[in-house]
Amino acid sequence: MINYNPKEWFRFIFTFHRADTLRELFPLIIAVAAYAAAIEFLLTNLLKIAPDNTLTKITYVHQTIGFLFSLLLAFRINSAYDRWWEGRKLWGSLTNNSRNLAIKLRHLIDRPADVAFFNFAIPLYARSLMHHLRDKYHPEQQDMININPNKHVPNQIASAIIERVYKLNKEGIINQEQLLSLNPELTSFTDICGACERIKKTPIPFSYSVFIKKFIFTYIMTLPFAWAYTLGYYTVPFVAFILFVFASIELIAEEIENPFGLDANDLPLQNISDNISQHVGEIFY
Repeated sequence: MINYNPKEWFRFIFTFHRADTLRELFPLIIAVAAYAAAIEFLLTNLLKIAPDNTLTKITYVHQTIGFLFSLLLAFRINSAYDRWWEGRKLWGSLTNNSRNLAIKLRHLIDRPADVAFFNFAIPLYARSLMHHLRDKYHPEQQDMININPNKHVPNQIASAIIERVYKLNKEGIINQEQLLSLNPELTSFTDICGACERIKKTPIPFSYSVFIKKFIFTYIMTLPFAWAYTLGYYTVPFVAFILFVFASIELIAEEIENPFGLDANDLPLQNISDNISQHVGEIFY
């Protein structure tokens, strides 16, 4: 995730960064600009179609669907941002619940082995969930939890944490009332994991995504016919700019609708995991 100062307007305008959509769209923009120039030359120089020809009246179609088009793109980016923001709230909850669990356990246990286990296992859950959402497995040097990488790793860690808490309950170190107070944080880990998996594995419906791309393509490809006699060769930069705007909205939406990856605008899961590890360590020691 890119950290920035929203007040630095001029730096945003005149500098490029790896998240800028212009880098990815530049070849397509050049191709569409060449297409617009070819259509302009074809209509005005080769075919010499009259300015009042029916073909040039396609601009009325653009005016009719323009408002609908703007609503469609607004809904697209809002839907993607909702998924991004929900993911951020889930990881915020994971941070808070990890701290709360550590704080409660710190005042319930005092054996070094138990303290060391929870100090390791609670941050491990956040790291394993990060790798799980990125379809990776990152083995860690440890001998406290036996992990099978071919199975659901976050579930194995959550199970190990709950198993240790139940063991302490059977030994009388944690009584029944204290166990009940720990239960919300213990169960929240799996709830958060399931919600993150729901976001990751349920993309925007295929038909909707394809329709928007076809809509943008058709709209841009017909613009040169509408503007050939009103803008002349100025049609070329205007068409290129409109393509940049519309396609950028779609690209940004595609990037943030799965906020758990490694794209420039995805959530800083590594930083969040590191903070959980740091704060849990400060609580226990």
